[in-house]
Amino acid sequence: MASTSTTDSSSQNKPSRGAMPPGMVMGPDGKPCKICTAFRNWQPGTTNYTEPAGARNPQKQAQSIPASYSAGFAALASGPTPVVVDISKNASSYGRPDEPPPGCPPDVEQLGRATWTFLHTTAAYYPEKPTPNQRANMLMLLRSLPVLYPCTWCAQDFGEDIEKNPPDVSGRVALSKWLCERHNEVNEKLGKVTFNCAKVDERWKDGPPDGRCD
Repeated sequence: MASTSTTDSSSQNKPSRGAMPPGMVMGPDGKPCKICTAFRNWQPGTTNYTEPAGARNPQKQAQSIPASYSAGFAALASGPTPVVVDISKNASSYGRPDEPPPGCPPDVEQLGRATWTFLHTTAAYYPEKPTPNQRANMLMLLRSLPVLYPCTWCAQDFGEDIEKNPPDVSGRVALSKWLCERHNEVNEKLGKVTFNCAKVDERWKDGPPDGRCD
């Protein structure tokens, strides 16, 4: 995917983070984006937040997107420790934990963990010698994410990454390694620990050697 020009109209519609409440992510429509924001940073009452005049700077926006909006894709299955919530209490009673209460729509981190789990597991069970049809379908799946993924900025970041590093769908091992490398790139942007790509089968297909997952 070609880099966005600072004069491009879509670039001018990207939000500036400077005027936002801490942790809040604005959507392309200039309003707070709930699916782009971690639950712990979602602030009730800010849905009518108005960006101050002159706050937008297309050049700064284009530079900040990869690091700022990739949190959804960055969240690992071993990410923040889940908080046990008493569903009989309201949000104010349990002090707004890191994750939405049971039964609520996912936030950007839950969505990211679920997406990576799906992608890594799909790659783990991808054929060693895929047919042309299987290769084509895997490519379509991966290339559909920048178009369909609910978090706009996560989708854009992933789309730019796969343009620079085209998916390797030649076989199970190659695809698993490619996905692990893409995931690690995002982790590095956010200061997260990277995963040892030599252990993708152990993590997503076979389980650890001690048999505790059998």
